[in-house]
Amino acid sequence: MKIVIALGGNALGNTPEEQMDRLERVAKIIVKLIKDGNEIVLTHGNGPQVGQISLAMEYASSKVDTPIMPFAECGSMSQGYIGYQLQQALQDELERQKIKKDCVTLITQVLVDASDPAFKNPTKPIGAFYDLEEAKKEEKEKGYTFMEDAGRGYRRVVASPKPIDIIEKKAIAKLIDSGIVVIACGGGGIPVIKNDKHELLEGVDAVIDKDLSSALLAKLIDADKLLILTSIDKVYLNFGTDKEKGISKMTVDEAKNYIKTNEFAKGSMLPKVEACIEFVENSQKEAIISSLENAGIAFEDNIGTKIVGGK
Repeated sequence: MKIVIALGGNALGNTPEEQMDRLERVAKIIVKLIKDGNEIVLTHGNGPQVGQISLAMEYASSKVDTPIMPFAECGSMSQGYIGYQLQQALQDELERQKIKKDCVTLITQVLVDASDPAFKNPTKPIGAFYDLEEAKKEEKEKGYTFMEDAGRGYRRVVASPKPIDIIEKKAIAKLIDSGIVVIACGGGGIPVIKNDKHELLEGVDAVIDKDLSSALLAKLIDADKLLILTSIDKVYLNFGTDKEKGISKMTVDEAKNYIKTNEFAKGSMLPKVEACIEFVENSQKEAIISSLENAGIAFEDNIGTKIVGGK
């Protein structure tokens, strides 16, 4: 099977050392799937990492009086940083298993619509927490938008527009056809728009949901499965309450009904379920949400949550 596997950025750790340790465990699971004859394409989140990079660049700018690094460029740096470690972990594990296969990280641009309503309503938190006074100072000096985040303080928020195309899709397809393990669409991809005058690409301050980009990628390369890995073993109803109930399988219509009744948290499980719905509706194939630990057996019955077509 051709499988797109989406790894969560928050699951990768907070330091390069912690991230590498976790990726070495991920690599064992991925290589087992490769050994079983599957073609694997990997995507990953970058929430904590791109925030760290952006803050580091801002701090450096304040010390040496250089321009602040645009957020799109920070996103590309996070793709390189996470991709490098994931690529290395996979190559080392492939070598241990004596599997002759190459692995490559592709810096990936994802097209969004400049008129997407998300640009007028930024909601995606990035970077560090500030108190109200600090947040107001940052807003005044840098033009950023801040929002209170779950009672923990104020964080900068940027737009989260919907992905509409993947610029490097043909290159990704060619690499897959060549038998190469591809790491693409890191952090949802670097968000770009087309300049009105000449249709030239231009990076924008935004974060694309990595699960939605993964679903789009899976559709564009005609993947057989979309596997979204998160910190819990499956999707739950009444999550975190004494009425909590795991779901092993649900149809697209059932998933949509659960969304209507606000069963899934925004910014957590909701975008994962929405991405699965989009992939299944566009491909008539199956999507799965499961934990990193269960990735190797996620295709078995009663493991994770399968989202399928039908009513």
